[in-house]
Amino acid sequence: MTAGEMVAASVPMVRTLNLEFLESTAERAVVRMPDQADYHNHVGGPHAGAMFTLAETASGAIVMAAFGDQLTRAVPLAVNAQIAYRKLAMGEVTATATLGRPVADVVAELDAGERPEFPVAVRIERAEGAVTGEMTVVWTLRPIA
Repeated sequence: MTAGEMVAASVPMVRTLNLEFLESTAERAVVRMPDQADYHNHVGGPHAGAMFTLAETASGAIVMAAFGDQLTRAVPLAVNAQIAYRKLAMGEVTATATLGRPVADVVAELDAGERPEFPVAVRIERAEGAVTGEMTVVWTLRPIA
């Protein structure tokens, strides 16, 4: 099972928004949200809440891809998130997530008994490539007691 499939299986909201995992590796996660009238805002584009969910889902996919082998000893949790809406989003949108710290450094902190935190940067784009939003999600790996 891929990291994207794991996220889709465990988070019902992913299925509600019909999110599609195009890539989910430890280096990059790419998730697409189709244009859906049920999730439009007052100007006919994807609602800000749907775009937030899209971006947060992409961040979760890269976390699962990078740290899925740590799930027997730690639970990944989002600590905080900031989003900036840059341009009007219309139609299909895609979120691309990248890790802000090397996987080995995060795992080393976990090995040392710490609760590591690490940022995930996400870029949201329209189909033609215009950046409509940027998000940073800070994640942690909470050790299982």
